[in-house]
Amino acid sequence: MLTRIDPQFGGTPEGEGAEAILDACVHCGFCTAACPTYRLLGDERDGPRGRIYLIKAMLEGEPVTERTRSHLDRCLGCRACESACPSGVRYGRLADIARGIIEERAPRPAIERLKRKSLRMILPYPSRLVPWVGLARRSMPLLPAVLRNKLPPASGSPSWPPVRHRRTMLALGGCVQPVLAPSIDAAAARVLDRLGISLIRVPASGCCGALSYHLGAHEEGLDFMRRNIDAWWPAIEAGAEAVVITASGCGLMVKEYGELLSRDPAYAEKAARVSALARDLGEVVAAEDWTPLAPLAPRRIAFHSPCTLQHGQRLDGVVESLLQRLGFELTPVADAALCCGSAGTYSLLQPELSSQLRDDKLRNLEAGGPEVIATANIGCLLQLASGARRPVRHWVELLDRC
Repeated sequence: MLTRIDPQFGGTPEGEGAEAILDACVHCGFCTAACPTYRLLGDERDGPRGRIYLIKAMLEGEPVTERTRSHLDRCLGCRACESACPSGVRYGRLADIARGIIEERAPRPAIERLKRKSLRMILPYPSRLVPWVGLARRSMPLLPAVLRNKLPPASGSPSWPPVRHRRTMLALGGCVQPVLAPSIDAAAARVLDRLGISLIRVPASGCCGALSYHLGAHEEGLDFMRRNIDAWWPAIEAGAEAVVITASGCGLMVKEYGELLSRDPAYAEKAARVSALARDLGEVVAAEDWTPLAPLAPRRIAFHSPCTLQHGQRLDGVVESLLQRLGFELTPVADAALCCGSAGTYSLLQPELSSQLRDDKLRNLEAGGPEVIATANIGCLLQLASGARRPVRHWVELLDRC
């Protein structure tokens, strides 16, 4: 695709990065059929190819308009288009570049700015989120359905095994998951403990930075990344084998630290090292001897592979194969490549589209009559659980019971 970047963007990291991505696009349209929002809305501008043209026009100097912003806002960031693209166009990176520019050059109405700022100021900070969750649980009947349905019941503090093995790996502290589903990381620690690996909690690590970064607050997101690198670095120097992430959305972001901080002289080398050590939990468990995890009784499972796992990290089939080889029966799922509608803050900012995608996904997941729905990302888990007729669990919680 021939692109003439406007001088105001020429020579900038954003402009150079976007131009390289646009040059790879041959506007073939294979991405369009893979796009969940295009399938729902039927508007070319709500598919990857149309959004690419809108971004291209903006970078070539056309005014940044509300129209451009609204079509990008409806993008899930699922990257299904990247899996479908024969030219390897990095649409997800292009969309992030565009969002950062749009937030600067096309200010939103005050109420929209406040909504996004509130999400960025509360969700990434567990200490701030906890009192809001407590208040929400006490006010359940008064909450809008989009929030009420996503709030799981309170749970106690789960047990975490002591550090006792020679092999050690580091956990991401996270933000929403330790508040709403603390059992997931604890289950991962117990499973790895049975495999001879100690998973170490690093109190100073927290949000991966994805929430702020994908909302266009790039510097804020980069600061979260730097904090995590600083928190992990002493243990990495001491010989920790990996940084293990149980939420695939966070895992994808941590694997991109090296690229996103490549121009930061103080962090470029460390960020590259952290990205090289980042592992999805499925990658770690699949590489070990599973004998201690033999299931007591196989169960029928419908597995939802999050977009960040199958399209972002390109780990489609890793968890599914692991579960099958451990004796679980996986039911068939139609349109398994499509998003469930969670997509970080998308379900809160685009509730109507998100609900349609969730309902479509649940119909396909429940069609095979599974006992339980399993997934690999906290956002997907909360999204599916808000409408499912069956229990929804992180897959490592099923292994923990083996």
